[in-house]
Amino acid sequence: MSLHAQYPAIADLKARAKRRIPHFVWEYLDSATGVEATQRRNRTALDQVMLSPSILHGEFEPDLTTTFLNQSYPLPFGIAPVGMSGLIWPGAEQMLARTAARENIPYTLSTVASQLPEDVGPHAGTQGWFQLYPPRDPTIRANILKRVKDSGFHTLVLTVDVPVASRRERQTRGGLTNPPKLTPRLALQAAQCPAWLNGIRKTGMPRLRLMESYSSERSALPSNQHIGYLMRTSPDWDYFKSLRDVWDGPLIVKGVGRADDAARLTDEGADAIWVSNHAGRQFDGGPATIEVLPAIRAATPLPVIFDSGVEGGLDILRAMALGADFVMLGRAFHYGLAALGEAGATHVVDILRQDLISNMGQIGARNLSGLQSILVNS
Repeated sequence: MSLHAQYPAIADLKARAKRRIPHFVWEYLDSATGVEATQRRNRTALDQVMLSPSILHGEFEPDLTTTFLNQSYPLPFGIAPVGMSGLIWPGAEQMLARTAARENIPYTLSTVASQLPEDVGPHAGTQGWFQLYPPRDPTIRANILKRVKDSGFHTLVLTVDVPVASRRERQTRGGLTNPPKLTPRLALQAAQCPAWLNGIRKTGMPRLRLMESYSSERSALPSNQHIGYLMRTSPDWDYFKSLRDVWDGPLIVKGVGRADDAARLTDEGADAIWVSNHAGRQFDGGPATIEVLPAIRAATPLPVIFDSGVEGGLDILRAMALGADFVMLGRAFHYGLAALGEAGATHVVDILRQDLISNMGQIGARNLSGLQSILVNS
């Protein structure tokens, strides 16, 4: 039986993932912050974006290719950064990097990944992006930037929507600490998930290896904090300017939710704007990302990335119709890993590809340009 017959949608991989990983890991992956209203708004608002079906276009094969930051991609989406991927599935960072290299889509490694850039970069080939949580110490920052560049990561993503740790109450109730430790309660959960546990026995419990290479701090912190918070700063405009001065590759700013900020970033030298609300994991009182996308698109000529709440190819088309040039997904790829290992990440790519083709056929879109013209509620 084919994977498409067993798992035709990302929701099917999500359901299997929940059964295959311990409860405390699931709470880390699937939760947001507060009462998780922003997470729900992301989904509700996407569902309200309607595209008009179109008829009598004859037979055609939709062209899914796109160009972003002067790079040609066969698909209009990539893999977003997720901290501690190796907790969700052992070996996750390398698996995702290999998937990106095979599919020729970007993979974004997090500063707070469980693996070092040097150990992941070679697997990503030419598709490596690096997401930076801004270190306070300029010497540490310079060393990190050199290491990621030497490891093959050519595009830098500065995350700006995490000025402080969010509370993430559901995640905290799950009992996870940083670095992760199998308490008796968590060990019992792990014992019920043998595939996950066997993988952890091979890789060891995940740690924030990049951050630990700059600090001797080893004490356990709450699940919503980690050693990175001891080392990083809440960046300001001067910080962004200094980073722009020292990074000689493409620089993307992630976590933008306001048009005026997008306009200023354009003037200050950003290469692309990443519209995101951290999938509802940071602040529970803001609008859905799709709701702010049109105003940000109007405020900047720069390429725009979209994330938060994306669950299929139709959501990718919705975002592109409202002005996104590229879409990134994080949780979806980790559902795939937890469900089926590396094959699950590849299957997520194929689900999204087939969903794009199907929906583009319904709306008569031969390629990804001109989608704004078929918006019903524009």
